[in-house]
Amino acid sequence: MSTKVKSADELPTKPGIYIMKNADEKIIYIGKAKNLKNRVKSYFKEKKDRPKTTVLMSHFHSLEYIITNSEKEALILEANLIKKHRPKYNIRLKDDKRYPYAKLTNEDFPRLVLTRHIGKTGTYYGPFTDVRSVNETVKLLKSLFKIRTCKRMDGPCLNSQINLCNAPCAGKISKEEYNENISKIDLFFQGKYNKILKTLEDEMKQASKNQEFEKAAVLRDQINSIHEVIEKQFVEFMDETDQDIIATSLKENATIVVVMSIRNGNIIGRDDFIMTTTEEDRSDDIISAFIKQYYGINRHVPKEILIEENIPDKKLIEDWLTDIRGNKVHIHIPQKGTKLRLVRMARKNADIIKNQKEKMDDSLIEVKKYLKLEKLPLVIEGYDISNISGKLAVGSNVSFLNGKPNKKQYRIFKMQTPGPDDYGMMKELLTRRLKKIAEYYNQEEKERIPLEPGSMPDLILIDGGKGQLHVAYEVLEKYNLTFIPIIGLAKEFEEIFIPKSNIPIRIPENNEGLHLLQRVRDEAHRFGVTHHRKLRSKKITESSLDNIPGIGKKRKISLLKNLGSIDEIKNASVEELAKIDLINQNLAETIYKHFHP
Repeated sequence: MSTKVKSADELPTKPGIYIMKNADEKIIYIGKAKNLKNRVKSYFKEKKDRPKTTVLMSHFHSLEYIITNSEKEALILEANLIKKHRPKYNIRLKDDKRYPYAKLTNEDFPRLVLTRHIGKTGTYYGPFTDVRSVNETVKLLKSLFKIRTCKRMDGPCLNSQINLCNAPCAGKISKEEYNENISKIDLFFQGKYNKILKTLEDEMKQASKNQEFEKAAVLRDQINSIHEVIEKQFVEFMDETDQDIIATSLKENATIVVVMSIRNGNIIGRDDFIMTTTEEDRSDDIISAFIKQYYGINRHVPKEILIEENIPDKKLIEDWLTDIRGNKVHIHIPQKGTKLRLVRMARKNADIIKNQKEKMDDSLIEVKKYLKLEKLPLVIEGYDISNISGKLAVGSNVSFLNGKPNKKQYRIFKMQTPGPDDYGMMKELLTRRLKKIAEYYNQEEKERIPLEPGSMPDLILIDGGKGQLHVAYEVLEKYNLTFIPIIGLAKEFEEIFIPKSNIPIRIPENNEGLHLLQRVRDEAHRFGVTHHRKLRSKKITESSLDNIPGIGKKRKISLLKNLGSIDEIKNASVEELAKIDLINQNLAETIYKHFHP
């Protein structure tokens, strides 16, 4: 519970946090202090230490404070409140909900899931910036250790029948044995690969000694799979370490922070984050704020943190991290050797990411300038039609967020419009997508459910020229959505068409803005063609085998697995067909007659 005061003189001389608000009672700054009275008084000096303080105090209206038992408690509370309220004038870590975490649930038989929300229960690992890689890792661990995926344990499911789950719901594995597998997953995410491999090798030897050869083979496969993951993803060092290396690169109104994590001598990942900062914020303050907010949630704390320069409250932060970890944590500023090279490597990564982000920002600025848009097109949606003479037509809808593909917003539509009719199909594609957008905008603003970032387009791009653009714009008019800018990008001359104008816009061919629009156009085409080919492949397979009496899914798989393709099945003799598993003499003759009437 906070206490409100009218002046700094009313503050106690105890440790705690202070909360500054503006005239609208909105929190604009949160700070911690060893001595609240002395710290807050410094804000009211006539000569301010920094221009940022002058700006802050020009918006200051009221003050609240919370007393804590120690400065360390104040540090923890400050980090939590900054994350919760996101005050304008604090250096703060941008919300990292865009990155997923792996979570072991807090249940009798835990599950391994991916989540973007940090709750109060369970064990979390991450965040992971490479979403595809962590998806593959989680999938691998689930299959390796056969842990359950169902939310309710209602009895054996399909996973247990195909040997992907040990079926604790049916009592096929004890709680103790199940939790041994969970502990191996925990070791894996902590980077303790040597320990998990030794445990598995010991179990394999014991199983072999007990003549449990099937169990030994399973353990052997687990060992081989983990070796493959380590060789594929991680870089090894000579010594065994448990470190995080943190480096920064400043850009306008933001700072890129890179964290490289080393566990047991392996680089297990590199994450990048954005801190909202100003040109006046010092790099040591930025690193200090990042460490407090980064480790302030359920995240592994290493034995050592390597940083570029000394930071305020270093000893206090070390004590706080030590409490979280349970043993001593050191924050070190290396001056030479391998550790200095690691810090420089992290800094180089941060600089590269900063340059990439600036390049992306430049491309959005260029698009805005050449298309004369009112705001930056942070969300660009691209549309394309893929078909052959109107058959198996699909419409693709891709989305780019901040200049990068946002694949969770990708959509594919099977076209109902009879073909060949590219204009009609484009009209159908836009109708099906824009109808949902119109439904959202037609709601009263107070009734609208907040949307996920990237859900609504700032710019629509059609793969095509004036004809495709015209029918697409008609759909915008139909749903009163003409406030959304729309363009057509014709491939032949890379000309950009806008509604109600016959004169195309030409962006210089070496311009970053044009390159971004081309990437959106080409990605929409690639995404559509990929799904169109899948439909064609499926259609070919269905028409060739599914009409043969007696051929079901299993026999179809057996035929394709043994002979490789439809053409090989067509060319096979009755004798060759009869040798295939699940195919008897009579069925072999039926198949042969189907292809040779």
